[in-house]
Amino acid sequence: MKKLALAAVLSVAATTAFAGGVAEPVMEPEVVEAATSSSAGGIVVPLLLLLVVAAAAAN
Repeated sequence: MKKLALAAVLSVAATTAFAGGVAEPVMEPEVVEAATSSSAGGIVVPLLLLLVVAAAAAN
């Protein structure tokens, strides 16, 4: 009788463990980096720095 009661308790516990079912995986959206508006963006800063150094040397 104890084995029957133990089997009943285990079967109830097993069915409640699977009651929720399988959940769909949550996919995060892909991050896309925005393109720069200027193709010469990497040259502007060094040219400005050179201009400032030249102006400081002229004084």
